[in-house]
Parts: sequence; C-alpha cells; structure tokens
Amino acid sequence: MKALTYQGAKDVRMENVPDPVLLAQDDVLLRVTATAICGSDLHIYRGKIPGMKDGDILGHEFMGIVEEVGPAVTALRPGDRVVVPFVIACGSCFYCDKTLFAACENTNPGRGAILNKKNATAGAGLFGYSHLYGGYPGGQAEYVRVPHGNVGPLKVPQVLSDEQVLFLSDILPTGYQAAVNAQIGAGSSVAIFGAGPVGLMSALAARFLGAEQIFMVDHNEYRLQFAQATYGVLPINFDKDEDPAETMLSATGGHGVDATIDAVGFEAKGSALETALTAVRLEGSSGKALRQCIAATRRGGVLSVPGVYAGFIHGFLFGDAFEKGLTFRMGQTHAQKYMPQLLEHIANGRMRPEVIISHRMKLADAARGYEIFEKKEEECRKVVLTP
Repeated sequence: MKALTYQGAKDVRMENVPDPVLLAQDDVLLRVTATAICGSDLHIYRGKIPGMKDGDILGHEFMGIVEEVGPAVTALRPGDRVVVPFVIACGSCFYCDKTLFAACENTNPGRGAILNKKNATAGAGLFGYSHLYGGYPGGQAEYVRVPHGNVGPLKVPQVLSDEQVLFLSDILPTGYQAAVNAQIGAGSSVAIFGAGPVGLMSALAARFLGAEQIFMVDHNEYRLQFAQATYGVLPINFDKDEDPAETMLSATGGHGVDATIDAVGFEAKGSALETALTAVRLEGSSGKALRQCIAATRRGGVLSVPGVYAGFIHGFLFGDAFEKGLTFRMGQTHAQKYMPQLLEHIANGRMRPEVIISHRMKLADAARGYEIFEKKEEECRKVVLTP
C-alpha cells in the first residue's frame, strides 16, 4: 500500500509499504477514506519529537471503512464507516474506567514523554506519533490497523460526509475539552492563544458553550480574520501588539478574562534567549504563551492547555499563578469521552467543524501538503487528504 513515511526533519515521502494485518483478537483493519494533517504533525515534521524512526508512518486524524475485524470485535463489522480517535485506549484499565482514555496504561509500550517518570505508567499509545507513544503506524495511508476496535472507532451515519465528521478524530474533541476544562459557560470571557486548527476548534466550542467575549491571539492575519468572521472573536495580532495580555486587561477593567486557552504549545514564538536555549536543547519549550496566559487570566480563573508541551519551560511564572489563585487544566484529549456527543451536535447542525478546511489534496500529494501547512502558504488553515 501507499503511505506517508518520516525520513527526517522536513523530509516526508510517499512510499510502498507492507499492508497492515490483524495482530490481536480485537483489531480492526480500516481502509482510509479521509485523513488530515494536524498541527501536532508539524512538530514531527520539524524534527522536534524524539523517538521517530525512518520509515514510520505518519498521521493520527483519519477515518474510513472497516475491511476486516478480529474475532473478539463485537462493536463493528466489515462495511461499517467509522472515525477513529487518535488516542488508543483499552477501555478497561484503571484510567479508562475513569474515562481518562488518554491515560490508558495498557496501550503504550513506549515510555512516554515524562522526564521524571520514576515508576509511573506511560500514557496511552497514539497513532503515528513516535515510539515514545507506542510506535503505532498512522493513518496517512491507504490502510491502517486499529487496535481495540470495540473501544475507539465511532460509527458515523451515511448522511454525513467525511469532511463533516473527520475532525472527531482529534481537533474537535481537543478544542471542546479545552473549552470544558476552561469552565466556559454562558457569559464567559476567554482568550485563545493560537489561531491554528485547535485554536479555531476551541473558539467553536467556546461559542457553543456560551462564551460572550472571545479574544484570539496570533500573528497570522488571515487566520485571525477567518476566526473573526466565523466565530466572532476579537483578534489581536502580536506582531502589531507586543503585549496582548495588557490589551485584554484594559478591555476587562483590569481584571482579565475568566479563562485562557493555550493552543500553541512548546513551539510558541519566544524571545531571542528562549529561541537560543531551545535550539541547543537547554530548554524544552518557550514559555512566552504561558506567561501571557497567566497575565491575561483574572484572579481565580482557569488556564487550559491543549497545546503540546514537553520538558523544561523557560521563565514559567509559577509565583504569579499562585498569587492569582489560578487553576490549570491540561493534557492529551480523552477523545472517546466526547466523540458521541459531538457527533450528535454535528448531525443536528449545531457544529460545523469542516468550515476550517482550506486545502483538499490527494494522499499522493501529502508531502506538498505538509510544506504548505508548515509555511502557511496559500492562506492554509487545514489540509484534508484522500487516498
């Protein structure tokens, strides 16, 4: 089959690779009908994620048609159309029983990304996201093996198109969990840092949950304009406004917003010093976005972090967070928890995540899709690939 493989930083290639086969009793073999390039994939593309090996198959946002099932699969049968969560969960461990699917302790033979891990179990395995997270082949391919077929894949009705439901695999539940973690409700004010796909889905979810005032901070003017037109955000371009937090404080009577969402993560644009420290790996991440979030959040507010972080963070003002009494909520998305209800909202027309798609390409052109997305060419917001 054809699949997109990792060959090093900014080197991804379509190659012929062996077809996947069922390995466990509850495996599912899926024929991929649509897949997408995620902002998290760009961390891999830029060579920022350890544990990648040449030839690893990329991609964790995908859906398709069930071709074959193992004898222990009872929830699906060949011919079913499903969307697959990026998190691989067993459904029955200590954490899965608490609906903390991203913490599943039975699906990741890797060590995870925790530095001070001690004897803690690793978090869940992830599709196409390095051997730290299990080394599972991803879905930017013609076919993919899906473990634990009774737990993850969600059947979708034929009346809904692939584009309408594809983002249930990751960015929609990620944005929704970010908004839920931020405790957004009717009349809330929120600031979202990052106008990429997760930031846009966070804005969708915030508006859906009743947020009255949504600030969005980025420096890509076309994305800010899209978010303003689509979700009614108040855009702040940090290339033009050097201190977005101060602007938000001024707009809220000196209090700050009820919650902030950091949808940027560890590759946030930081100071020259932070850039140098991260380049030589003395720091794992830039802390600029988090510092802005802390400054912009009112006392007693919430800071929600769906953006990926790893390792040390330079200039993390923990004392400021303590003095303001902030609550932090963060982590990988428990996608299986939210997918069924989000599917209902899509089916009844209350959510339209597909509007963020800017580029539709063939899987064969995936390498070019990565380049366009990474360089933000052609006003790229989201790339969907079809085999």
